[in-house]
Amino acid sequence: QPQSHVTPQTETKRNAMMQLTAAKAALSPCARRWAAGGCRSRGSLLLNAGTTNPIGRRSLSAITLPSGHHRHGAGAANNIDARTNGIRRPWENQILFASTDAAKDDDATKDSEKDDAPTKEDKPPKVDVPKDEMEFQAETRQLLDIVTHSLYTDKEVFLRELVSNASDALEKLRHVQATGTLSGSGEDEESVPLEIRITTDEAENTLTITDTGIGMTKDELVSNLGTIARSGSKAFVKEMQRKVEGDLANDVDPYGQGIIGKFGVGFYSGFMVADKVDVRTKSAGKISSDGDSIAESADEAIVWESTGTGKYSVSPLADDIRQDRGTSVVLHLKPELEQYANESTIETILKKYSNFVGFPIFLNGNRVNTIDAIWLQDPKEVGEDKHSAFYKYVSHAYDEPLSTIHFRVDAPLDIKALFYIPSFHSEKYGMGRMDPGVSLYSRKVLIEAKSPHIMPDWCRFIKGVVDSEDLPLSISREKPQDTALVGKMRKALTRKLLSTLSKMMKKETTKYKDEFYKEYAFFLKEGICQDHESQEALSKLLYFETSKGMAGELVSLDEYVSRMPPEQKEIYYLFAPSRELALQSPYLEGFLDGNREVIFIFSAIDDFVMANLKKFEGRNLVSADRSEVDLPEKDGEKNEEGKDEKEEDGESSSSDSKLSTEEAKEFCNWFQTTLSSKVSACKTTHRLTSSPAVVTDSESGAMRRMMRIVETQEGGAGAMPLPKQTVEINPNHEIIAGIHRLKDADPVLAKVLAEQVLDNCLVAAGLLDDGRSMLPRLNDLMLCVVKSSVDKNEFDQDTVPMAEVSKDEDGAVESSVDEGIQESPKETKDEDASKDKK
Repeated sequence: QPQSHVTPQTETKRNAMMQLTAAKAALSPCARRWAAGGCRSRGSLLLNAGTTNPIGRRSLSAITLPSGHHRHGAGAANNIDARTNGIRRPWENQILFASTDAAKDDDATKDSEKDDAPTKEDKPPKVDVPKDEMEFQAETRQLLDIVTHSLYTDKEVFLRELVSNASDALEKLRHVQATGTLSGSGEDEESVPLEIRITTDEAENTLTITDTGIGMTKDELVSNLGTIARSGSKAFVKEMQRKVEGDLANDVDPYGQGIIGKFGVGFYSGFMVADKVDVRTKSAGKISSDGDSIAESADEAIVWESTGTGKYSVSPLADDIRQDRGTSVVLHLKPELEQYANESTIETILKKYSNFVGFPIFLNGNRVNTIDAIWLQDPKEVGEDKHSAFYKYVSHAYDEPLSTIHFRVDAPLDIKALFYIPSFHSEKYGMGRMDPGVSLYSRKVLIEAKSPHIMPDWCRFIKGVVDSEDLPLSISREKPQDTALVGKMRKALTRKLLSTLSKMMKKETTKYKDEFYKEYAFFLKEGICQDHESQEALSKLLYFETSKGMAGELVSLDEYVSRMPPEQKEIYYLFAPSRELALQSPYLEGFLDGNREVIFIFSAIDDFVMANLKKFEGRNLVSADRSEVDLPEKDGEKNEEGKDEKEEDGESSSSDSKLSTEEAKEFCNWFQTTLSSKVSACKTTHRLTSSPAVVTDSESGAMRRMMRIVETQEGGAGAMPLPKQTVEINPNHEIIAGIHRLKDADPVLAKVLAEQVLDNCLVAAGLLDDGRSMLPRLNDLMLCVVKSSVDKNEFDQDTVPMAEVSKDEDGAVESSVDEGIQESPKETKDEDASKDKK
């Protein structure tokens, strides 16, 4: 047919037929025979099935390509069905050669598809493909080496892991004793205290950790220690949870919250420091077949020995070695790690990681863990003495805490926290940046000391602990695992801290201002610049001095807003090095005249705070050096009227001391042209009263100084070019009017004065990098003033005295000349000419 008469359906059929013909031609003879039902090629991949294709004809019943004739291995591999172990059944896979939408548009094709639809009778028989199920294998020695040498960050963690195992053994025995399922034990067994004893032997270079817990039988020993990553504690917890519904009332710990272990790898950390480990144990009993009681064990004490090279041995314990109920782990330390046989080293590690384990820990006969985990207790039951002792322990300080925050959070997970606010911090003494002060615990065992993840960085002054039994941990139990969950926990803890500070601010205002804010205001301001989620809450905790308050009187932003007049829509602030300089600033003149209160900020961090905060309660924070400040117009009009009245009364200078509108415009053009390299624009303003000019819309002076310091530290010259400034002049000031008259009479002097006016503006704005640049100009101006004054005095001294005229008693006029010297007319004429010259 002509190309114009070819329909899309016809074109689709034609392309599909060509593809089918090419596919048949690509088949090997073996594949064709297999498709006819007479041959199967081992190792082939099934690609097509006997179903109807979209063009209405039955395709091959099955098409396979033997491994030697396969042309498109990658494409075929993508069709492997994992549910059948890599082999698809012939009737489950099909290759579509054309779009099904094109076939549906053709009535003839629909009829053909209906006639050729597969039925149960003509479906190919199911082919049973044999499959082999395999189990993953592991190189035991290599796996043990990874667990013992590559899993933990610090070698000292081994003691935490072994003490935790001992605590779990004691917790299991306590549980079965409390539930009454331990039978056959005598009074002597029950009288043995539940405790952990650690012994160091520097002579033998050994360390022994002994517990009086439930112990292990030979089968349990082989099962728990002979299988890496099998946790006996986790299995025990599951068993308790299985029976929790039937005996919840009598179970002292139905959910196993006292159990620490869960991964089954902590024991092998002992091989990090020991070249041989002996485990001596005697079981208190074993779980009976019904799973509901524990019968007395007749097993004698046994010993498990291994060097950590992939093999271990189990044998009866020698008669000359005593082993009571429980377990003793003996570490034969490596020669280069003999410090772990030192008592003081072990005591330091125990107090760091295991100081709050629920059972007594004795080191060479002396108890180590004497401080209770008071964060788990009811806040109402913890006294000041306990808080004082615990604060000194966690902060390593000797002062008393300023405030205590003891609380519990249920979302996003169960969290118990205890925070302290110290009475002072060390950063102000130049001792460097403090580390985070809150440590992360799980079931009273230290997970991460001074954790940087659970509190924002600005909260590093807080000391305390956070404990969560449900927190997902890494397999080494050194860091939390779920980053998103830790982030939610951090938000919950931060909200609680901010809420407590807000209550202190409202109920204990004096304490908050004089003690807390004076000491920790810097951290709150740092939080506004870093923690954007807490900006709004932190901004309510800030205090500042204002233009209407006295020196040292602090006002919160809420109090400032409450004192704003109704027509004021913005919050104004002014940066200055001190309160005295702020009150003398030319930028404050218009606000004082318009009865507007201005916040004073005195440090660079305050400038950063305002720049980051931007708004408070829907009101913009605006710097007083902006040109768009909304000052009342009536105040400016009143000032102008007042000045006019004073001029009329003779209280001010003549009209020459102010510029008219045209003169002011002319002066601005001259000023911008003369100082074109430094001034981008010049305009008049009525916000000034006693100052001749200011620069507006400039960069922050504090920011500029900070950037100069950074650039200097990085090796730069520190000479950042100052951008062109926008200058606003006061047309009513005498200096501006005087320069305007001089610009034509003495252009050089007028330019010098204009440059000095600009530098004065930069000084007021804090933008002048180095004031020494003004010295030559100031010297010239002073020299000019001095010469002018000296010449005037000389002129006054050289002037001939006026004749004194007086009347006598008769009214006659008498005239006399000083010293009675009569000057000749010629001398007088020459003297007059000299005076005129001068």
